[in-house]
Amino acid sequence: MYVYQSIAQSLADHGTETMFGLMGDANLFMVDHFVRADGGTFVPVAYEGSAVLMALAYGRVAGRVGIATVTHGPALTNCVTALTEGTRGRVPMVLLAGDTAVSNPQNLQNIDQRETVKVTGAGFEQMRSPETASYDVAHAIYRAQVEKRPIVLNMPADFMWEEVEHVAHVFPAFTAPAYVPGGDDLDEAVGMIASAKRPIVLAGIGAKDSVDQIKKLADRLEAPLATTLKAKGMFRGHPYNMDIFGTLSTPAAYDAMAKADCIIAFGTSLHHFTTDKGALMKGKRVVQVNDTVEEVAKNYHPDAALVADAGLTADNIVWWLDEAEIPGSGFTAELDMAALTAHPKGDPEKAKPGFVNFEYVLDRLEEVLPQDRFLTTDGGRFMTEVWCRISCPDAESFIATTNFGSIGLGLQVAIGAGYAVPKRPVVLFTGDGGFMMGGINEFNTAVRMNQDLIVIVANDSAYGAEHIQFLDRKMDPGLSMFDWPSFAQIGTALGGQGVLVDSVESLDAAVKAIESRDKPLLIELRLDPNEVPRMRM
Repeated sequence: MYVYQSIAQSLADHGTETMFGLMGDANLFMVDHFVRADGGTFVPVAYEGSAVLMALAYGRVAGRVGIATVTHGPALTNCVTALTEGTRGRVPMVLLAGDTAVSNPQNLQNIDQRETVKVTGAGFEQMRSPETASYDVAHAIYRAQVEKRPIVLNMPADFMWEEVEHVAHVFPAFTAPAYVPGGDDLDEAVGMIASAKRPIVLAGIGAKDSVDQIKKLADRLEAPLATTLKAKGMFRGHPYNMDIFGTLSTPAAYDAMAKADCIIAFGTSLHHFTTDKGALMKGKRVVQVNDTVEEVAKNYHPDAALVADAGLTADNIVWWLDEAEIPGSGFTAELDMAALTAHPKGDPEKAKPGFVNFEYVLDRLEEVLPQDRFLTTDGGRFMTEVWCRISCPDAESFIATTNFGSIGLGLQVAIGAGYAVPKRPVVLFTGDGGFMMGGINEFNTAVRMNQDLIVIVANDSAYGAEHIQFLDRKMDPGLSMFDWPSFAQIGTALGGQGVLVDSVESLDAAVKAIESRDKPLLIELRLDPNEVPRMRM
């Protein structure tokens, strides 16, 4: 077969069913073979970076390596932000990137693709020869799994029509938990935990596979549970779930966290948003458990650290507590959980004519959005209020595009997640600036692919973070404000259904549209830029 066929067949050898991408002269024949001969699904995007974001979300939610493809030169440079987001999120995926033929150095699209990829932190894998094509694909997928980051496989265009004998290669990635804590470090950690009077068990997304063991430990300690933002929803339904730990907590929960004397943290690098720049860790013993040494003390230096599997460690700690007959702390008995997790209700009367109160709308949407929703958010000042007021079923049903601090990534992630959970509705909250930057060019992709998608655009006609800074310094915010077109009308023009919400009455119409939707739905919330809640980060 030809090399382009061998590459497509290699994806099929790995059980790849879905690929996201944009075709060009260096990858179009490979994509064609993947669809027509291998029965794969190809999701054609409008912008190259979108393919990477969709594959990242698909892979993260489906628990496998997401696959994307673009052609060479500007197609790859258009993926720089997305690759950086994936690298910082430690998400495995492979980008099959065409490369300019070596025999055509004056091609307008010719660049040094290795150097382009390096600045993102992603890995680079060069397809070495036509004969090694299937091996190189397999090795790129293997590297993505074990290195937990995007890998770009560079595919020279002049290889594609070379004839080769296809050999199937699939390299298993050994990812079973192998780190069992022991020794002096474990003794020190258990001693701190056993002596704690007001412990809190904190978990990040790195502990997503150990939920039951961590709950068991918290119950044994009589300690409340909390999560980082990325692990939002992990302990939903537990009677002592404090929700998000840190700057996004309610004032009452923050006070309770401040009174704690020990934090046992699993699968989190303890970012300064989580610790409130260290303020929430003062006066406490901190035990940190991560499966890689790179994450330990990356952002905060704990009192004890275990480089170990979260679930095995939680079980081990429970065993030692039982062995030593350590009683529970009794901390949960002191807590009024309803008061700790209650956010003030929004007041519809606060909104001026032509606008709606954001907190009130979020409270209403929390009640009426599909309960089995997958939730994702773009960047923007609106997002912290969404994280606090809109729930998700579990940590596997939530992605916030916050790893690189970029806006305009949310809709692409929502589409990718939708392919990983095809029978569930996906809900995206995005801002007006983020939608104009990255959403408007992919909303029609969701329409074309017939996805069950609900997009809520928080439209304050401004770049909110900048608007706040101008106001704080008593300066004219005019340069941060925009007279956007109607997003509701844009949603309809792009083939979906658009609904404008600028009053309590029109919010009722949006609720009905949610219930009766049969195509991607876009709900535009008209917000007063001077009344949008401040970010809590």
